[in-house]
Amino acid sequence: MKQMICVLSAAVLIMIVSSCSPMAYAEKAPGANLENYRRYAWVETKDSKNEDASNPAAFAKLSIQNAVNEQLRKEGWVLVTNEPDVLISYDILVEKGETRRDDPVYTRPFIRYYFNPWLRRWGTIYYPSNFLGYESYNVPYKEATVTISMMDAKTDKKIWQGWTTQEMNKSLMTRSQVRSSVKSIFRKFDDEV
Repeated sequence: MKQMICVLSAAVLIMIVSSCSPMAYAEKAPGANLENYRRYAWVETKDSKNEDASNPAAFAKLSIQNAVNEQLRKEGWVLVTNEPDVLISYDILVEKGETRRDDPVYTRPFIRYYFNPWLRRWGTIYYPSNFLGYESYNVPYKEATVTISMMDAKTDKKIWQGWTTQEMNKSLMTRSQVRSSVKSIFRKFDDEV
């Protein structure tokens, strides 16, 4: 019985943890065999060359690269500077939007006092709150899409791409949000390998 309770509680814990991570998607090129690749290098994009170290985007770049390096290291891949098998790049797209929220509106409950002349007592009547409808309003939000792309270094053809989208808590993605996004993406990478 105790073993069954442990198994069920572990299953519930796994479901809770997996529901907190953002949904990820991946696409592998037809005919690409990811088992043939083990050495990779990062591609410098035009925007990343112009970034200075004080720019907040430079910190996001460092967080993403560290998280991807950690995940690839677990897969047995090696970061090299010369003759890589795969070139890796990333992209972060931040979109602003508005979502409509509806909050229920109720009347205030109140109590009415009355005097009963036959019993010569004061009594109370309780009037509960009543539903009036909904108050609708728009709430702005920011949503970040992290995309990681892998290209064959010899042919410059894309062999794998993974992406995930999640709502941002602040104006920039936090380190924990970046890590959870990259972990979600590389769960799909494990399925492809």
